[in-house]
Amino acid sequence: MKILSAKVLVTCPGRNFITLKIETDQGIYGLGDGTLNGRELAVASYLTDHVIPCLIGRDPFQTEDIWHYLYRGAYWRRGPVTMSAIAAVDMALWDIKGKALNTPVYNLLGGKSRHGVMVYGHANGKDIEQTAEEVARYTEMGYMAIRAQSGIPGLPSTYGVSKDRLFYEPAEKGLPPENVWSTEKYLNHVPKLFEKLRVQFGSDLHLLHDVHHRLTPIEAGRLGKSLEPYHLFWMEDPVPAEMQEGLKLVRQHTTTPIAIGEVFNTIWDAQQLITNQWIDYIRMTLVHSGGFTHLRKVADLAALHHVQTGCHGATDLSPVSMAAALHFDIAINNFGIQEYMRHTPETDAVFPHTYKFDKGYLLPGEGPGLGVDYDEKLAAKWPYERAYLPVNRKLDGTMFHW
Repeated sequence: MKILSAKVLVTCPGRNFITLKIETDQGIYGLGDGTLNGRELAVASYLTDHVIPCLIGRDPFQTEDIWHYLYRGAYWRRGPVTMSAIAAVDMALWDIKGKALNTPVYNLLGGKSRHGVMVYGHANGKDIEQTAEEVARYTEMGYMAIRAQSGIPGLPSTYGVSKDRLFYEPAEKGLPPENVWSTEKYLNHVPKLFEKLRVQFGSDLHLLHDVHHRLTPIEAGRLGKSLEPYHLFWMEDPVPAEMQEGLKLVRQHTTTPIAIGEVFNTIWDAQQLITNQWIDYIRMTLVHSGGFTHLRKVADLAALHHVQTGCHGATDLSPVSMAAALHFDIAINNFGIQEYMRHTPETDAVFPHTYKFDKGYLLPGEGPGLGVDYDEKLAAKWPYERAYLPVNRKLDGTMFHW
């Protein structure tokens, strides 16, 4: 079997997605996700102009060799654009393998380690009461784990609080919107949210919270300490992690579990965090971290150091990525939890898929490959639209982490 052709597919059924379709000389094709929120066309160009010409004529079963060819062979390594492009290729090749062997991808990764993948949804509201109402709605839908975010008094907007409760999409058309931030208002408010949720929903419900890289290490330690009575499943992205050692200080001040890594691209971004056990969950995702071939290595390193996975799963990842994540999650032993933000009906129509939600779990489907397809005719109805994630400023106007 040889790779005959490959093409990049761009569509915007409510938000932009980049999909790579690789076709073989035996009529089997595979799909990979290369979406990078706010920088989609950079990945599309990288694939079209640099990667695809290097794939033609290769054996699609040689995923390890092709991965290293694209990573080592580029010389200028790493970074979200490069790694998202490599991931798109890697996913598509594993999809081809599964279809050629007539088996789900998870069987190629070692088979099922569990009967289903526990997922968490996003509950958010303009205030604590509205967030509590949303948590209740998610529990009624069958979720056993819920991420809770709330508007903060005195701030006009807050990360994680959306106009549309179910289909949260932070990217907006036009130039980047500007948000306003106050660390002190946030630190004073968040414990009140989780006190309310524990009183209302008891101790069994898994509760999560995303800080979104907004704090310094000592501030994150303070937040984690204040949340300990409410035993969160995790506190996500408490600090920017360019300096990995910063998490050491957070770990010293709180027993609240720490999850980090959705913006990481390679194992080197998390190597100290994992080997020093400064985190509890690594949140790298297949699409931004080079696909199955690379993330398996991250998961294996994590398993040696009591760290579990918790793959990013926002709506800026297409159903191709979600399906791939589920095959990965159900196979590896040290899986922790999977983020699951539902796609719009328009997106689901472009990407028909076999995975399904059932009583708090996602099931990847039993068909060959990844179990996702792409409706090119329908996708063509929604052309690319430029959109950006917000930027963030402190109350005094200083540019800050979004």
